[in-house]
Amino acid sequence: MSSLIAQLPDNVTLVVLGITLVIILALLAIIGMFFKIWLRAKVSGAPVSFGTLVAMWLRKIPNALIVDSRIAASKAGLELTTDQLEAHFLAGGDVSQVVLSLIAAEKAGITMNFDRSCAIDLAVKGTGKTVLEAVRTSINPKVIDCPNPSSGKDKIEAVARDGISLKVRARVTVRTNLDRFVGGATEETVVARVGEGIVTSIGSAASHKDVLENPDNISKLVLGKGVDAATAFEIISIDIADVDVGVNIGAKLQTEQAEADKQVAQAKAEVRRAAAVANEQEMQARTQEMRAMVVEAEAQIPKAMAEAFRNGNLGIMDYTNYKNLIADTKMRESIAGEGGETSGEDPSV
Repeated sequence: MSSLIAQLPDNVTLVVLGITLVIILALLAIIGMFFKIWLRAKVSGAPVSFGTLVAMWLRKIPNALIVDSRIAASKAGLELTTDQLEAHFLAGGDVSQVVLSLIAAEKAGITMNFDRSCAIDLAVKGTGKTVLEAVRTSINPKVIDCPNPSSGKDKIEAVARDGISLKVRARVTVRTNLDRFVGGATEETVVARVGEGIVTSIGSAASHKDVLENPDNISKLVLGKGVDAATAFEIISIDIADVDVGVNIGAKLQTEQAEADKQVAQAKAEVRRAAAVANEQEMQARTQEMRAMVVEAEAQIPKAMAEAFRNGNLGIMDYTNYKNLIADTKMRESIAGEGGETSGEDPSV
């Protein structure tokens, strides 16, 4: 027991020495891991402490990205802290694009702070665009085709008051309005408004010749309407690239209207013709009915004559005179070219 007590200080010393060695090795490992990054920041004039680098590592933030972005900002004369860059990274933003956009704005003399750049970066996330493009477009204006070729149309068609259609292709020069970029309407809205303005301008022209003579009137009217209001862009100019004469829409519409009127008239005439045919058929049926009544009445004559013979009201001489009268009538009709026997007369009587 006494020997164990005598050896206790030596064991404690070994444990202490072991813990100290582990701590020293851990510190050396940390220093070795972050020394290059720390040294790069130090010599670049944007120093970052080892504690900050370790904290970023624990928060799973790429410290090399943060340090390099801060170095770039510092070289451009921008004072950005690692906390600002880390916060934007954790929010899902692109730190390098934000820093580059701030540098570009600074060099171009455009007033733009870090918060606005971060807001624009988060707003365009997932759209295929970047905040750097927005700043570059603000510096170097962008040309937009109207209509957009991706829509499947190469020209906007409108009709003047004289009925002649015109096909117009315009080129809109815009630059980014950074103050309205967040929440402002996109390029599609600008193209739609410009197209609407072109149609309105051509439609209000008295003749298509006026548009062909002064195509700049379209640009003036469209610009006067303020089509870039509440959009993320500022329109610099609208240039009419091409104007083609289309078909005579007015004459075409009049022709179609005349054809429609003709078909209506033909339909009404057909109704009247059908009514006339039906009336004619009805009259023919009534004529046949009356003829049948005549034939029926004539059929009663021989019966009446026979009854007259039986009752003594008709003598043989009367009958002979009647037959002579009939024969004389037939002869006269034959001579006059109206031959034929009397309808309903029985020749055997």
